[in-house]
Amino acid sequence: MTVEKRNPISVSSAIERVVNQNIVMTQTTVALHESINHILAEDIVATYDIPRFNKSPYDGFAIRSQDTVGANGDHRIKFNVIDHIGAGSVSEKTVGEFEAVRIMTGASIPEGADAVVMLEQTVESNQSFTLRKPFEANENISLKGEETREGDIVLQKGQQINPGAIAVLATYGYGEVPVFKKPTIAVIATGSELLDVTDNLQAGKIRNSNGPMIVALAQKLDLKVESYKIQQDDLKSSIQAVKEAMSYHDIVITTGGVSVGDFDYLPEIYAAIEAEVLFNKIAMRPGSVTTVAVADGKYLFGLSGNPSACFTGFELYVKPAVQHMMGAKAIYPQVVRATLMEDFKKPNPFTRFIRARATFNGKEMTVVPSGFNKSGAVVAIAHSNAMIMLPGGTRGYKKGYTVNVLLTESQSYEMEWQL
Repeated sequence: MTVEKRNPISVSSAIERVVNQNIVMTQTTVALHESINHILAEDIVATYDIPRFNKSPYDGFAIRSQDTVGANGDHRIKFNVIDHIGAGSVSEKTVGEFEAVRIMTGASIPEGADAVVMLEQTVESNQSFTLRKPFEANENISLKGEETREGDIVLQKGQQINPGAIAVLATYGYGEVPVFKKPTIAVIATGSELLDVTDNLQAGKIRNSNGPMIVALAQKLDLKVESYKIQQDDLKSSIQAVKEAMSYHDIVITTGGVSVGDFDYLPEIYAAIEAEVLFNKIAMRPGSVTTVAVADGKYLFGLSGNPSACFTGFELYVKPAVQHMMGAKAIYPQVVRATLMEDFKKPNPFTRFIRARATFNGKEMTVVPSGFNKSGAVVAIAHSNAMIMLPGGTRGYKKGYTVNVLLTESQSYEMEWQL
């Protein structure tokens, strides 16, 4: 076997090569209640104004503002209540001089009225009330079309559908939503040293942790994923497994087999399927030998067999590819700035990604390594919600330095902030 030559590229260059591929999913429609986390395939345009009519944002009384001129604590003005309406109802009466209509939140403003007095601003007595302050025209009124006008683009093509978008789609009557299909993923763990999860341990063997981890990462993105039988270090069967996976899935992820050694068949597998290798070495730790290729309009990711390196490769390269394939506008990892709370003295000839725990204390984001951080570490992943990003060419960092942090989870371990 000939050892291939590998020239490292930067992390940002690697991500750009991945997302610059013309590999996109086709458009489809899904039911509104199934559309969460999909990517919109079309702009959503307002078909009417919101609000559709002038309405009250509070429980109170609809009045004429001109009747409140001169009101103060020593000169309370009295209004007679002539009607009572709730949300969804419309008063048939026109508000006249020193008259009011009792109104509920969301109800249409009656004819003649141009202001709303909140209940707590009044002193009620039978069918009347008094107030002690003047009101301006349109005070406490949600005006027709103040949020959106008919024809406005309210959701954009490429936007991920979140619960707020669901509300917008429901508002405009979208029982079916135009979206991009989600890619499906095949996972193939390679290596003669691997055992199934339930197998008894044997000398020189380890259980397959990467396979289930990648499946879980894909499921977290609401993607359909299929695990293929663990492939032993045999070229023929490995090629066949990859070909079979490609025939059913849009993305094929292999773990292991990316290092330079006698039993690393990934270059030969890619050659056999006539894949174009985008890169096979990145100036990063862990996961420097992460490899990405494309063939027949599909992505092939060769992730490291080391768990932490495998996890890092998925976060940095698979996730953006998935978002790109679905036509998303937001495709890059979310990065924030945080204060390092422990020394990290190890020099970084290449960009280093450290599993970490990030916390917001109400004033600043802080971050600490989450434990043992070599590329083969497993436990540190389980206790992390972020990755510290340390640029190459540095000689280590001290407590108090500000560092870039890539967020991998949205929840914090502790609620240290207060509002």
